[in-house]
Amino acid sequence: MATFRHLTLPLLMAATLLGGCAYNADLGRDQLLIVNDDSLIGEGEKAWADTLRTSYISKEPRKNARVQAVGQRVITAAGLANRPWDYAVFLDEAPNAFVLPGGHVGVTVGLLALVENDDQLAAVIGHEAGHVVARHAAERVSQERTSKILLGIAGAAAGGTDFGKLLKDHGDQAAKFGVLLPFSRKQELEADKLGVDFMQRAGYRPREAVALWRNMQAQDAQAGQSGGGDLGSTHPSDAVRIQELERYLASRGW
Repeated sequence: MATFRHLTLPLLMAATLLGGCAYNADLGRDQLLIVNDDSLIGEGEKAWADTLRTSYISKEPRKNARVQAVGQRVITAAGLANRPWDYAVFLDEAPNAFVLPGGHVGVTVGLLALVENDDQLAAVIGHEAGHVVARHAAERVSQERTSKILLGIAGAAAGGTDFGKLLKDHGDQAAKFGVLLPFSRKQELEADKLGVDFMQRAGYRPREAVALWRNMQAQDAQAGQSGGGDLGSTHPSDAVRIQELERYLASRGW
């Protein structure tokens, strides 16, 4: 008990120093933000340039036009059309999509093969736009940096005690599984909900988001995968996503 009393003051001081909390009205909660979105744009630009340089891009006009048309409608509905956006279709059979800081959207041909209609494509792009509106990238970086600083302070305060040795040996893993990964799953569910808001505003059918995740669940089951949700997963399971989306759609009357 004495060890924890010894740690209380430095931890509280660190929390105060790092306490860049900001309220996000779209999420209805406070966020720890010690970095801002602007500081991540340069990294996003570099990642986009690297991806374009090292990946194969589809030159098929219909695929690219589809992604750009659906994507721009969703991006506009999300209130993010204040800057130009780039769209690219990558020749990758794994169903995937991503948004990078700075205004870049990538979709794979595997995802285009999986979605049954533009509504489901809008659900995916809406989800990715949700991460942007929710400032999840800045929040994630803030969490990781704060976790490292707090662990360093706690380890120094604990010194050569057994608790100090435990922090030194296992602190990173404790932070990863105790804070960072579970919160990442929370962020994914938040992006799902924001995504259906955006697709509905853009004129797409929100219930197709559930149909999309049922398709993903079936594909995961066919491939012998659990669809996330295990201890080390950064994503909730397909079943949890479907359940949470169903609950949210019902609350919205959709």
